[in-house]
Amino acid sequence: MTEVERPNPDALLSSIQREEAANNRGQLKVFLGMCPGVGKTYAMLEAAHRELKTGRDVVIAYVETHGRKETDVLAEGIPYIARKALEYRGITLGELDLDAVLARRPDLAVVDELAHTNVPGSRHPKRWQDVQELLDAGINVLTTVNVQHIESRSDTVRQITGSEIHETVPDSILDKAVLELVDLPPSELVQRLHEGKVYVPDRAAAALKNFFREGNLTALRELALRLVADHVGEDTAEFRRTEPSAGPWKTGNRLLVAVGPSPLSEPLIRWTRRMADELRCPWLGVHVESSRPLAESAQTQLAKNLETARELGAEVVTTTDDDVARGLLRVAQERNVTQIIFGKPTETGLFHWFQSGRLLRRLMQESGDIDLHVIKSEKALIGSGKWHWRPLTAPSFKQYGLALGVIFGTGLLNLGLTAFAGPRVPGLIFLLAVVLLALFVGRGPVFLAGTLSALAWNFFFLPPRGTLVIEHAEDAILFVTYFVVALVLGQLVARIRAQGEAERRREERSTALYELTREFSEAASRDEVVWQLINQVNRLFRAPAAVSLPVGERFVPYPDSTLTLTEKELSVSDWAFRQGKAAGRFTDNLPGADALHLPMATNRKTLGVLAVALPVQNLPLAQRDLLETFARQAALVLDRIELRTAAEQTRLFSESERLSRVLLNSISHELRTPLAASTSAASALAEAEDAPQEHRRALLREIQEANTRLNRIIGNLLDVARLESGKVVPRLDWNDARDLVQTTIRELQRELSEHPVKMEIPAEPMLVRLDFTLLQHALANLLVNAATHTPRGTPIDVQARFAENALLVIVADRGPGIPPEILPRIFDKFFRAPNAPTGGSGLGLTIAKGFVEAQGGTITAANRPGGGAIFTLNLPQTEK
Repeated sequence: MTEVERPNPDALLSSIQREEAANNRGQLKVFLGMCPGVGKTYAMLEAAHRELKTGRDVVIAYVETHGRKETDVLAEGIPYIARKALEYRGITLGELDLDAVLARRPDLAVVDELAHTNVPGSRHPKRWQDVQELLDAGINVLTTVNVQHIESRSDTVRQITGSEIHETVPDSILDKAVLELVDLPPSELVQRLHEGKVYVPDRAAAALKNFFREGNLTALRELALRLVADHVGEDTAEFRRTEPSAGPWKTGNRLLVAVGPSPLSEPLIRWTRRMADELRCPWLGVHVESSRPLAESAQTQLAKNLETARELGAEVVTTTDDDVARGLLRVAQERNVTQIIFGKPTETGLFHWFQSGRLLRRLMQESGDIDLHVIKSEKALIGSGKWHWRPLTAPSFKQYGLALGVIFGTGLLNLGLTAFAGPRVPGLIFLLAVVLLALFVGRGPVFLAGTLSALAWNFFFLPPRGTLVIEHAEDAILFVTYFVVALVLGQLVARIRAQGEAERRREERSTALYELTREFSEAASRDEVVWQLINQVNRLFRAPAAVSLPVGERFVPYPDSTLTLTEKELSVSDWAFRQGKAAGRFTDNLPGADALHLPMATNRKTLGVLAVALPVQNLPLAQRDLLETFARQAALVLDRIELRTAAEQTRLFSESERLSRVLLNSISHELRTPLAASTSAASALAEAEDAPQEHRRALLREIQEANTRLNRIIGNLLDVARLESGKVVPRLDWNDARDLVQTTIRELQRELSEHPVKMEIPAEPMLVRLDFTLLQHALANLLVNAATHTPRGTPIDVQARFAENALLVIVADRGPGIPPEILPRIFDKFFRAPNAPTGGSGLGLTIAKGFVEAQGGTITAANRPGGGAIFTLNLPQTEK
C-alpha cells in the first residue's frame, strides 16, 4: 500500500472511538417532514411494527395520533407505557413518563413530537432532552419532527411563512441520528387538508390561507430535502476520512461567529450553523469580555446566546479584551479560522455609526486572509433588538447626583477665589475636580461633569461674565481646549478605573483557581480534595456547598458538606452524576431544584457532583464558568488519586504475585530436598537387607534428618500463618533463662555440630516471665541461622543476662556479617540475602521477631565489631 493509499491513522482512531461511544449509546432515528400532515407518525408506527416482528422489545412511550383513525389502528398491537399525569393550571395533562421507560428499559422506544415543550414540573423543559436521557441509557428511540422545529432552520421558516416558531430542537441532537424523510407533494398535502385528514374543517381552511399555502409548502419541502442531503453528505465525508480508496480528504474551513449580549446574536448563531452544515466544517462561538461590566439582563441574554451556540454544536470560546476587533482576530488566528461571521449594524445615528462602523472597518482592514461575512438580522427582531438608551438605575442616579454636587461645590469654591485669582484659575480647579470625579463614577457622570464645568467656567468666570459669549479669541481657544481636555482626561481616567476593576475581577478568579490548584496539589486523599473544594466554594461564593460521591452502590453526600441535601436535592445530584450533565437551578435539567448541581467529570468518568445553593436570582456567566472549573479541577485531582491508588494496588498485586512465585519455588525446593533424601534413604534401606548394621543406621539417621528438616519447614509455615492471623497468644510463666539456653542448644546438637558454641550464663538462677516454647523457638531459629550463614569451625556465642529490668539473650557469630544495605529488611518475610547459601525459606528470622514481639519484647540485628553478626533479644520484666 502506497503512502497516498494508506488511511489516516488519526481518522481511524477517531472513528473507532466514536464507534465505541455509539455502541454504549442508543440509536436515534428521526422521521422528518416538511410540515404537519405528511404522515410522520404513521411511518414511525409502521417501522415500529416491522421491528416488533423481528423480535425486538418495542414499546410506545408517547404517541400523539390527533384522533386520526388509521393512526389509532396502527398503534394497536404495540406495548404501551402509560403517560404520566401532571396538573397545570387546574388541568391534568399527560406527558412522557421518563422514569417508567427507564425502568422498563426496552430495546426500542417510540417517542412522538421531538420538539414538544413539557408541562412545567417535568424533569426537563423539552422532550428532546427526555430523548437524550433515553439515548444515554442505551435505549434506541424512534421519533418525529418537522423541519421548522430544527433550530438552525427556524429563522428561514419564519421568513418563508411569517409564523414565529417557539418550539425548536438543537441541530446537535441530529448529528448522530438516522434521518428518514417522509415526503409528500404539496398538492397531495393540500388535498389531505381539504379531506379533513390533517385538521378539522374550520382549522384546515385557516391553515390553507396561511401556513399551508402551496408556495410555502414547496419552500419547506426544499428545506427538508436540503437538510437530509446535508446530513447524508456528513456521513459520506466520514466514510471518505477512513477509506483509503476515497482519495485524500481536503478541508480547511473553520467558521467563527461573534457572540454578544444582544438578542440579535441568536439568529446569527443559527445562520452560522446552517453555513457550517453546508460546508461540513467546525465552527466557534466567540465572546469578547471587556472591562465594562454587563447588567444582569445583558448577562442573562449572553448566557442564553452562548448556550444556544453550545446546543447547536459550536465550540464556545470566551476571551478578554477591551478591543473587540483585536480579541476576535486573535482567537481567529490562534484557532486557524477561515471565515468570520459578524452581524450587520441596525442602529442609526452618528454615535452608533461611528462605533459599529469603526469595528467593521477594523475587521475588514486587519483580517488579512480571513473572509468576513456581514449578516443582516431578520426584520422581526430589528425592532426589539435596537440598542436604546436605558433608564438610569439607582446607583447611576447617585453617581449623576454626585457629579452635579461636585461641580456645584467647585463652582462655589471658585467664586470665593475670584478676588484672589484671574479667570483661568477656576478652569484649572474645575479640571482637577473632573479628573478626581472620574476616580469614583462612571463615564456618563464624568461626561456630564466635564460639560457642566466648561459651561460654568464660561458663564461665571470668563469675560463677559453672566453670558456664554466669549470676547477674546484667546479665551475661546482656552475654553475649547479645556472642554476637550476635561472630557478626554475624564473619560481616560474612568476607562482606566474600569479596566482596573475588570483586572481585579480577573485577578480574583485567577487567585481563586491558583489557591484551589495549590491546595489540591497538596491533597493526598479523596477526603482532603473534597474538603478543600467545599471550603473554597464557601469562601469565594459565600454559599453552602455539598459534594456527593459514589460509595459502593450508593450515592451519598460528603459528611463535612455545608449544604444539607434533601431527598429531592440528592436525587438531582444522582441524576447529574449518572448523566454527566449540570442539573438543578440555572439549568434546563430539573430546574425546580434549590441548588445548582455540577458533575465532577473527566474524559474518563464522572467521580462526583458538586451542589451549590447560590443566594442570587441570576448566575453571572463568569461565576458559572468558575464553578464549572472548580468542579472540573476537583474531578481531575480525584481521578489522579484514583489512578494512583489503582497503580499502587497493581504494584502490590504484582509484588504479591512475585512473592507468591518466590515462595512457591522456595517451598517447593525446600520440601523436595528432604523428601528426596528421605525417599532415597528409604529405598536404599529396603534394598540393603544384607548390608552391615552400621550402613543401615546411617540410612536411618539420614531419614530422621530429612524428616526433621521437613518438620521444621512445615512448622515455620504454620507459625507464619499463626502470626499473620493474630492467633499467637503467649502464655507467660516463671522460667529459668539458663534452662531456656541450655535446652535449646542441647536440642540443636546436630545442627550445631560443626560450630563450637560458647555459653555465657550466670551460675545462679535467672527467673523471668516468658513463654518458654515461643522463646525457645525464636532462639532456635537464631542459632540455626548463625550455623547456616557462617563457615565451618567458626564459633557461636550465646549470652543471657539482666540489664535495666530486662532479659537480654544475645546470639553472636564470626561469619561474614550482614551487608548494611539489607539490615532494614533482614526480618522481612521471605527475604534472603543475595549471598545466602542454597536452601532456606526466608521465614526463620520473621518468626523469631514475631514470637519475641508477641511477648512484648524486641529483637535487633547488627554487625559485630571484628566481623560477624549479633542478634539481641530484649524481654522487659515488669515483675520481680
